[in-house]
Amino acid sequence: MKRKILMLTVLGLNLFCFSQEKMNIPKGYKLVWADEFNTTGDPDPEFWSYEQGFVRNEELQWYQQDNASVKDGFLIIEGRREQVKNDRFKVNSPDWGKNREYAEYTSSSINTNGKYSFKYGVMEVKAKIDTSRGMWPAIWTLGVHKPWPSNGEIDIMEFYLVNHESAILANAAWKGSEEHVSWDSEKIPFSKFIDKDPRWSQKFHIWKMDWTEDYIRIYLDDELLNEIDLASTTNPDGFNPFHQPHYILLNMAIGGNGGDPSKSEFPGKYMIDVRVFQKK
Repeated sequence: MKRKILMLTVLGLNLFCFSQEKMNIPKGYKLVWADEFNTTGDPDPEFWSYEQGFVRNEELQWYQQDNASVKDGFLIIEGRREQVKNDRFKVNSPDWGKNREYAEYTSSSINTNGKYSFKYGVMEVKAKIDTSRGMWPAIWTLGVHKPWPSNGEIDIMEFYLVNHESAILANAAWKGSEEHVSWDSEKIPFSKFIDKDPRWSQKFHIWKMDWTEDYIRIYLDDELLNEIDLASTTNPDGFNPFHQPHYILLNMAIGGNGGDPSKSEFPGKYMIDVRVFQKK
């Protein structure tokens, strides 16, 4: 009963929000889940969990709960330049997550694993991303069954350096038959967006994933960035990771593919709303 009451409340409030915009429901779909962060404080623990510490990609940030907050109708993830002691530190360890005694940056990564997942539908995220050097914000999903990459990964948005230049990416990954991982990736130079709108980074934008049994289409402000043919994404064992439910991840990494953050201003801020629609 608690979940039903919560969902009805969330859905009712969300008709008003998405920063008070009129809801554009895709034809033939209905709103089934949303978090437009209409409270103040921490993200709702009924839906969101946190990653902790050094997690992946030899990134610089220490993930912690403290950097994720809800205010003014948005989730705000802050990247901070601050020192945190690594509680897993081991002298001369070959493990990158253990051989640094301190992290020099912090951020947050939250996800709905075990709390909310969906299969097929339209997912919309309204976000203002930090495009400073070193920042690596992302909107992505992972399949609920099998380890990575066999579970499938959908990157609705990643912002990082490609050939030393900033880019916006729209990707899918799965376990390929010839390599450890196969990618269907589009890397759009960030300069393309800045050339059209020099104030692009100061504005909110809408990322959308249209996911059916046959394809995944990823859009930015209604511009198609990538279409993934799901007839070509089957793992060697015959399992198609995009024919199973996925859960949602929102994070802002620092360093790694994002580049060197040493000359960037902190705190960095990443602001987000989320909606999911499915067919009636």
